[in-house]
Amino acid sequence: MPEGDTVHRAAARLHDALAGAVLTRTDFRVPQFATVDLTGRRVDDVVARGKHLLHHIGDVTVHSHLKMEGRWDIYPPGGRWKRPAHEARAILDTAAVSTVGFALGILEVIPRDMEADVVGYLGPDLLGPDWDPDQALANITADADRPIGLALLDQRNLAGIGNVYRNELCFLRGVLPTRPAGTIGDPARMIELGRRLIVANRNRSSRVTTGIDRPGQRLWVYGRAGRPCLRCGTRIQYGELGDSALTLRDTYWCPRCQH
Repeated sequence: MPEGDTVHRAAARLHDALAGAVLTRTDFRVPQFATVDLTGRRVDDVVARGKHLLHHIGDVTVHSHLKMEGRWDIYPPGGRWKRPAHEARAILDTAAVSTVGFALGILEVIPRDMEADVVGYLGPDLLGPDWDPDQALANITADADRPIGLALLDQRNLAGIGNVYRNELCFLRGVLPTRPAGTIGDPARMIELGRRLIVANRNRSSRVTTGIDRPGQRLWVYGRAGRPCLRCGTRIQYGELGDSALTLRDTYWCPRCQH
């Protein structure tokens, strides 16, 4: 699933392509919004809120979430799409560009003054103007018994961290994802490290947490099950962690470096 840095990067690209331009065609390929036509309206801006994308167009907001496989592409008018047409969920065109949202996990068109109903539950955005480390800390530590791996991934606590950063942060701070949040030494430092990592990666096409931008060496533990730890050589372990069977996500850890 795209994480906060990927979504903010997508928002910046879409903003550069659309902001200030008048829409010449809109096509929403989901039943609930299939009859909505925003042609002739001007795009004010495109912003990210955590992992959510918000197109502000006059008094409405086009709200989308990439989920696991979604993406927004930008093409010249009439350009050949990189993904099949049946995956297209939204098309927003101007005289200069065609933007297409493919395989979007969420797509809706809502009144702009109701935006808080869809993103108001989110905690402070690690890459947003609302970033508040004190509030993020209070959120993370509110449930001392909850595993830190779940607390970090909960977008109500802080918005933008996904599964890659969750695993990498736990490794870098030397704690198991299953450790209760209340037993983490200096959780504020973990939160600040998460912000530094996501800020450092927001303009990179490849996510790097090790400081080494080479294949196989960019990440400490994520996706490295059974391979030697880059720090100590111990085999990286794999498991799953979630609040329920429906929310299980992959976890990776070094049994020597993390406790």
